[in-house]
Amino acid sequence: MENPSFGIYLKQLREQKKVSINQLAEAAGISNSQISRIENGLRGIPKPATIRKLADSLSVPYAEMMKQAGYLEHDASEEAATNSPAWATSRDRRDFKKMLEEDGELMFDGIPLDEEDKRRIKDVLTGLFWEAKQMNKRKPPSAKGK
Repeated sequence: MENPSFGIYLKQLREQKKVSINQLAEAAGISNSQISRIENGLRGIPKPATIRKLADSLSVPYAEMMKQAGYLEHDASEEAATNSPAWATSRDRRDFKKMLEEDGELMFDGIPLDEEDKRRIKDVLTGLFWEAKQMNKRKPPSAKGK
């Protein structure tokens, strides 16, 4: 288990909002057994997509849940592009910064996105990027490049 405190955090948040496991499961589209396993430390950190569902269902900022899960650093003064998990190397951080900066203006269907949409997209990209990097680091060296 990478971050047992995430389960404790989720349970406290759910109870604070006076939401049962079954209510959260239904609202988030996640099984109640999965939520129970997360809260009890029997399951690893959820994927960013699952965290998004939980955050939306509990009306909690997605970035805050991503920080609690360990996907983002807790230094709120830093921009998401420079936040990185503890295991990330300087090369990983450079790659991520380059990925975010290369495309310049964020647009959808030729229309520039407003600041809220840009922030939400960067939050999702941040989680997906670090999840992919971590998964790649777990593969044995012979599996890379195949």
